[in-house]
Amino acid sequence: MIEKTSPRADRILLLAFVAAVLLGPILLAPFGAGYPDLLQKFAIFGIFAIGFNILFGLTGYLSFGHAAFLGVGSYAAVWSFKLLSMNVVPAVIFAVIVAGLFSAVIGYISLRRSGIYFSILTLAFAQMSYNLAYSVLTPITNGETGLQITLGDPRVLDSVSNDGGLPVTNLFGLAMNQTWETALLGMTLHFNAGFYFCALLLIAAFYISMRIFRSPFGMMLRAVKSNQNRMSYTGLNIRPYMLSAFMISGMYAGLAGGLLAATDPLAGAERMQWTASGEVVLMTILGGAGTLIGPVLGAGIIKYAENVFSSFNDQILAGFFDFLPDSLASALVWAASAFVGDGWQLTLGIIFMVIVTFLPGGLMEGVNRIRKWHEQRQRGNDLSSCSAKPAE
Repeated sequence: MIEKTSPRADRILLLAFVAAVLLGPILLAPFGAGYPDLLQKFAIFGIFAIGFNILFGLTGYLSFGHAAFLGVGSYAAVWSFKLLSMNVVPAVIFAVIVAGLFSAVIGYISLRRSGIYFSILTLAFAQMSYNLAYSVLTPITNGETGLQITLGDPRVLDSVSNDGGLPVTNLFGLAMNQTWETALLGMTLHFNAGFYFCALLLIAAFYISMRIFRSPFGMMLRAVKSNQNRMSYTGLNIRPYMLSAFMISGMYAGLAGGLLAATDPLAGAERMQWTASGEVVLMTILGGAGTLIGPVLGAGIIKYAENVFSSFNDQILAGFFDFLPDSLASALVWAASAFVGDGWQLTLGIIFMVIVTFLPGGLMEGVNRIRKWHEQRQRGNDLSSCSAKPAE
């Protein structure tokens, strides 16, 4: 999907995105999603989906191995916390660099093929990475237990602490878990330092993605997606462009992995499983592949369903239907309980099926349809008003 754009429209979109992200704790509080852990996941997986969209949305190359870069970024960040400092800035930079190098190696091999063969190669590399982290490279990854910080870690850039507790991640002294609470309209709002650090990086990631989409490099990637054979017939070597897109996408994933470790200093092999790769594919398709804002919307919907729908139980459902007669309320609670709690994935599957069936371009296709319908209706009203005027 190629969006009609102009510099003014891009500025408006960027400003609206910045406002929505920074006001997230206020805007999402009425929906039960204003607590720090979920807000951090919205921002982190939004970055993950934006990076994946640079590869899949622009080139059409579907990778099932991006979880490998997410996991590598997490491991790199935790090792930074263990060896250097609990400051999140070196950890995030280290995560991005390591993920970029790792994606360069995998991309160089995988991009020798295209289509389903490329997808299978990336999936194979991701599963190899998972098994290496889980059982082979245990001195580096700590196997199934996961890599964690300990009191005995050197942390050569930090001063020695005598409080006896594990140190917390920080941004030049500001603890990532520090939260300020305030009341507004009967709601408790949580403003968390870790979320705003992730939010600033999400805004930066979104802006870089926007510049890539509007650049000649982005147009070249779109041309590859449109007709790769024709590009090859012109004598243009597309592999450097493809490898660059793959590396940028992998670095985004590494950044997301580093932020996961920054908000919770633990890295486990489960972050490299194929299910995590499939999740970012669903996020991108659900929101709209090839669009700027779509992957962020898709990431938000999936993480909301995972964390909010899964927390519903029979008592909460009974509260929704308490205005009905007892027999009818009990029947509705029984029917709805299959779609929440442990069954939240059933709800997500139905939503995904409906959107893919009726909106193949994702949620952003629906937004564009509504916008076009409004513009056509407005033009029709203008023409009607002009024809109704008597000739002078």
